[in-house]
Amino acid sequence: MSALSPARPAPPARPEAADESRWGALIDTLDLTAKVRLLTGASLWALHGEPRLGLHPVVTSDGPQGVRGTGEVPGETGLLAPAPSATGATWDTELAERLGRVFAAEARRKEVDVVLAPLVNLQRTPVAGRHFECLSEDPLLSGALGAALVRGLQDEGVAACLKHFVANDSETDRTRYRARIDPRTLREVYLAPFERILAEAGPWSVMGAYSGLDDGTESAPLLEHRRVLRGVLKDEWGYDGAVISDWAATRTTAATAVAGLDLVMPGPDGPWGDALVEAVRRGEVDEAAVDDKILRLMRLAARVGKLTEPWTPGGQPPPLPAAPAPAPVGEADFAALREVLTRGTVLLRDEQALLPLDPGRLGSVALIGPNAVEPYLQGGGSAHVPAVRTVGYAEGLRAALPDGVGLTVHRGGSSRRHAPFVDPALLTGMRAAYLSGDGTPVGEEVRRTGDWGVFDVPDGVTDVVLTGRITLAEPGEHLLEFGCAGRFTVALDGTPVHTGEDDRGVELILESGHHHPGTHRRTVRVDAAPVRLDLRIDLRVVDADSYGRFVTAHVRHLPPGPGVEDEIAEAVGAARAADVAVVVVGTNEEVESEGWDRPDLELTPQQHRLVRAVAAANPRTVVVVNAGAPVLLPWAGEVPALLWAWLPGQEAGHALADVLFGRAEPSGRLPWTLPARAEDVPVPDAVPVDGVLDYHEGLHIGHRGYDRAGTEPAFPFGHGLGWTTWSYDRAETLAPSATATATATATGAGAAGGDGPRIAVTLTNTGPRTGREVVQAYLEAPDGAPGEPVRVLAGFAVAEVPAGGTATVALTLPRRVFQSWDEERRSWRPAAGRRRLRVGRSSRDLRLTLDLDLDLDLDLDLDLDLDLDLDLDLG
Repeated sequence: MSALSPARPAPPARPEAADESRWGALIDTLDLTAKVRLLTGASLWALHGEPRLGLHPVVTSDGPQGVRGTGEVPGETGLLAPAPSATGATWDTELAERLGRVFAAEARRKEVDVVLAPLVNLQRTPVAGRHFECLSEDPLLSGALGAALVRGLQDEGVAACLKHFVANDSETDRTRYRARIDPRTLREVYLAPFERILAEAGPWSVMGAYSGLDDGTESAPLLEHRRVLRGVLKDEWGYDGAVISDWAATRTTAATAVAGLDLVMPGPDGPWGDALVEAVRRGEVDEAAVDDKILRLMRLAARVGKLTEPWTPGGQPPPLPAAPAPAPVGEADFAALREVLTRGTVLLRDEQALLPLDPGRLGSVALIGPNAVEPYLQGGGSAHVPAVRTVGYAEGLRAALPDGVGLTVHRGGSSRRHAPFVDPALLTGMRAAYLSGDGTPVGEEVRRTGDWGVFDVPDGVTDVVLTGRITLAEPGEHLLEFGCAGRFTVALDGTPVHTGEDDRGVELILESGHHHPGTHRRTVRVDAAPVRLDLRIDLRVVDADSYGRFVTAHVRHLPPGPGVEDEIAEAVGAARAADVAVVVVGTNEEVESEGWDRPDLELTPQQHRLVRAVAAANPRTVVVVNAGAPVLLPWAGEVPALLWAWLPGQEAGHALADVLFGRAEPSGRLPWTLPARAEDVPVPDAVPVDGVLDYHEGLHIGHRGYDRAGTEPAFPFGHGLGWTTWSYDRAETLAPSATATATATATGAGAAGGDGPRIAVTLTNTGPRTGREVVQAYLEAPDGAPGEPVRVLAGFAVAEVPAGGTATVALTLPRRVFQSWDEERRSWRPAAGRRRLRVGRSSRDLRLTLDLDLDLDLDLDLDLDLDLDLDLDLG
């Protein structure tokens, strides 16, 4: 059977010319102040409305791992999807598009019009703090999946906001650094996913990044970079949507307005407003540019159903266009998230064919590990969503195991670097006094908690003083840990033990310092009598503009108890007594988060000791890695079975049970490269030097860097085993006009620049179970071409085939793969010479070869090792 690429839906059409002409006339009726008012947010999440334009407020929300909402509903929860890197591991655009539809329904439930997703920056370095929020290290894979997510959202009338344009790929000094990228690398790598998504899916908004860009011709903050923001995005690519600033990223007035920024967020304050009005009057900004920004806002509003006929200010607005009310959150949504996770789970190793397990033949299971007890479901920062429900690993396994099968759970030692928050039972008092600037009390609050954060400190309050008592009664050594944000003093029994003098405002929010402040540790010895410590924390209120006025104080406590080695010994005993041991290790909110990059790729040492000890005790050990970004696994070749389960979202336990017990295949493939050693990583950190982050690796990002160095990774880009085995039987070329009924979805097609050759690959499922395969094609550089990547991903396709069955999948290779950027001519240059296409299961498991002779006129003579020929004109 044959499977060919389905037709790609065209990007959303622009409004009719007559509509835009009418809108322009309405815009002309506004005075300059009224116009400029519309270009800065009305609040943290909403834009202004304007009755005279028929413009209702457009509402935004963070969204990479769900849709958080605007915070106006106290205690609001929502669907918590797997992290985007798990979606990347599916390599499946159809599934990604369905996930976009789930997000759209969730947005409508929360009255959100614009979801700030997808994030299609690239995983340039594995230590990047938001690595888990990105789809892949590869520009083609990121572009294909990003376009699918956008289509899913916008087909349901909810705007996507593509972010962060461009090269905002790490967190260290993210609001200040300038990425130095040569023009060819910028075009072929970092702009590539944005260009593809704009061409295929037409996102209705794009978010401009915090960071800056130095492309060799202009060096400026991104929001002031005319050549890229206006020149490439709007003029060259013809983008007609709205460019929105990242939150609090806009620092100047005329420079950002002229460069191409359309909307400043959040509001109501910012550097535009009256300053932009004056800049227009001084001639620094053309009023026509202001009008264009409003026109783009109106396009956005029309597309999300927030534009009606004008009405009189103060009068009754016309009703908004009716939209079907989404169904309440329910089991169908949970099943959708569960499918994304199982389809993204990667079986890295199964040397003894241990998996899947037969639950009917099990008498007992030992679930072990710090992340088995406390799964890390989502990364920190703006991706955070309070989940409508969470299913832990123990809960999911218990629900799936038959009655009578024992399940024991053992932590095997903590994986945390910080102590847990103090038990409220040890606290008395904990009174917060709110003080005005002259020290006058203006209110108070009492809460027995060690996690003290207030984000709505009233105006007029400048200081908050926390007082209380900690009582430690259990004999032994107690660890106390204190962390605060901003300017503060922590005192025990009247003696200061920890101080801070950070007077920044919104920057504390942008680097997530309010969530994870630096800490001070103090050891307290308790003998026979309890120890009582009077605690006082003086906090200066941090004014973070539209984010609010806040204080943060953390009081943490680790009581005496069993040591790590005692917990590991207990876990080993349980593993030895069980039929199978499942060990879950990974990261937590201390490690993977927006706001900072990781210092290294290490798990805590006790996790390595735990894995090795359990695997030695039970030959039927399955290790599950609960992490969004790469971590080093020095024991990967020693354990019988190894699964990568990502940051799984709310359905973690059910999905793991589905995979372990064979209800669903772990059909994921790595969307990034897992290094074997820290010294093998092509870009080991992202630390700017004198404010500049040099993208010195050029074109050689991710798997390309490993290929260039000839380094053997622990597991290569694209790797994943699944439940079955595959033979790659033959390949043939297809005429560009060939059509057939699709039986599998090809997902490498349609990038900006148009479609290139079509390749059909026939493969057979040689194993005992139905399986899903990701066919991958890589284009190799010509021999003797210095500086070129050894190979680049050129296309991929997904096929589901029954045991013993044969299928043919089609890959349409984007024409852009056969082009390179010529900076001197500022245009794309077609490839010439002899090139080789390799097809297989990963970037290192390549099974079929196709030689291509590319002439300067772009006629391709494809000579396969299977004696198949086709001349293709790439134009």
